[in-house]
Amino acid sequence: MKRSDKKLGAILVEKKIISASQLDNAISEQEFTREFIGAILIKKGYVSERDLLNALSEQFGIPFYSLKDIYIDWGLVEKFNPSTILENKCFPVKREKDSITIAILNPLDAWALKKAEDGARGLAAKFVLVSQSDMEEAIKRYKQFMRRSASDMLE
Repeated sequence: MKRSDKKLGAILVEKKIISASQLDNAISEQEFTREFIGAILIKKGYVSERDLLNALSEQFGIPFYSLKDIYIDWGLVEKFNPSTILENKCFPVKREKDSITIAILNPLDAWALKKAEDGARGLAAKFVLVSQSDMEEAIKRYKQFMRRSASDMLE
């Protein structure tokens, strides 16, 4: 991942999504709560999840991706450790010749990124950011798939 030197707040101010005073307000709150600045900005209603993800995409050099209405390659998904998907919130999206595209929620979660890279099994891991709701829907579909697979094996 190629990370920009710009901070998230600076990107949002530069794009005129938030004002400098809104950023200052969020930073002041962050000093007490220790929450991520993005979570505070959303909670205060200063930014939408989409605005935040677009800014994170720019900051980390990771494309923002929508999982809505995509074809899920269950053969690929089955090769991933269930804990990587369920606990680390890393969802394999597609396989190309030498790489696997993996949807993630948090580009700062080094453990999740490591688990996702391990799941790629020697192929290059290409990360894409997705919304919380997209990840939740993908995981819901994954659980349904796993239940169907388990019941098929019992028959």
